[in-house]
Amino acid sequence: MDCPYCKHQESKVTNKRKCPEGVRRRRECLKCKKRFTTYEKICIEDLFIIKKDGTRQKFDRTKLSNGINRAFEKRPVSQEVIETIIDDVESTIRKKGKKEINSSFIGELVMKKIKKIDNVAYIRFASVYRDFKDINDFKSELQEIN
Repeated sequence: MDCPYCKHQESKVTNKRKCPEGVRRRRECLKCKKRFTTYEKICIEDLFIIKKDGTRQKFDRTKLSNGINRAFEKRPVSQEVIETIIDDVESTIRKKGKKEINSSFIGELVMKKIKKIDNVAYIRFASVYRDFKDINDFKSELQEIN
């Protein structure tokens, strides 16, 4: 790590802390003795979603979160539980190690997780994800739950 003051390449770490950006390190140059701060951040590769129509879209955690939160709207489920679902889904798709994931894989994964927690939220999510056209679609999904 080059000292920003004298450009000397050797420094020692005097303090290290985790922060929202990653890891914050206070360093001291071994030549001029001045202190400076560096940040270490984990770079996550971009993940792309292949939509039903074949288009590619960059994975957006906010979009995933909005869909799941909308399903649980006015339901007796804590935000912590909802955040856990979102974290689990993102973790699962990133663990696959692929750069592209089908949206159908994500949708089915989300539906399984929601179904374990709240049937009403599950029906809400399924109605959007599976694009229910009429009351018969709702009836057939409700029969599967029972």
